[in-house]
This record gives sequence, structure tokens and C-alpha cells, in this order.
Amino acid sequence: MYHGKAGRKLGRTSSHREAMFRNMVTSIIKHERIRTTDAKAKEVRKIAEKMITLGKRGDLHARRQALAFVRDKEMVKKLFGELSERYRKRNGGYTRIVKVGYRVGDNAPVSILEFIADERKKEKADEKDKAKKKAKGKTQATTKAKTEPKAKEKAKKTKDKEDKKEK
Repeated sequence: MYHGKAGRKLGRTSSHREAMFRNMVTSIIKHERIRTTDAKAKEVRKIAEKMITLGKRGDLHARRQALAFVRDKEMVKKLFGELSERYRKRNGGYTRIVKVGYRVGDNAPVSILEFIADERKKEKADEKDKAKKKAKGKTQATTKAKTEPKAKEKAKKTKDKEDKKEK
């Protein structure tokens, strides 16, 4: 019977698969975004979210569990410092998978696995967008005011030409 065999095999031996997942989790902690196939992204997401949860726990046992999987002290330091603070108030759902298309060589579906942006960063970005929209609205109003007289002059010239042709 095939009970309790969760997860994808991905055409690799168990040792290769485990090493690959360790490397990918370390990479996503380091770069906060990786590009990989859909199946790998879905598997790595589970592990990456568990690592963030360990970081949020913050005790010595959690740190040792994270070090047993990640094995890079600098990345564990980032996990327990920066990333755990970023997601302190968030209950799960720390990552996002965005499908980006198909790989050229073998047409495999490719995705980007990334950490979700910080709420504070989002608020700052929203403020910048609002400021840009206000500035853009002002510039459009001024350009519209500048172009209206030109349009009237152009219409006047064409009308004058038509009047000359009629005479």
C-alpha cells in the first residue's frame, strides 16, 4: 500500500532530492526569489514556509532544526533576524508562486517562488504611486492646457484654407 508517501519524487533519488531542496531553500532565503519549475516550486514552498515558522519561534531548538536543514549560518541568521521580524504578525502564507511561462529547452512550466513583500514596504510603495499619480495628473492638465490653443489655431488655419479655396 502507498500510504503516507506525500510529496513529489521529481525523478531523483531521495538523497539528490533532499540536497536539491536544501540548496533551493538556502537560495530563496538568500535572494528572496528563485526561478524554477512549477513542481519544484510547490515542494520548496512547503519547506521554506516551515523555515520561516522556525525563525518566528526563535528559540535555540528551532535554530538548531533550521541549521540541520539549511547548513549556512549566515542564512539562518537572516532567517531568525530579518525574515522572522518581517513576518512576525503574519500567520502563514509567506511565499508566492507566480507562473511565468515555459522553459525553452523542454517546454517545462516555469514559476517564480518569492517571499511576499513586507507590509511597510507595500505602504511606502502605495504612497509613492499616489504621489506619481498626482504629479502625472498635474502634468496632463498642463499639457492639455498647452495643446488646446494649438488645436484651435490648427482648426482656424484649416478653416481659412477652405475659405480661400471656395473664393
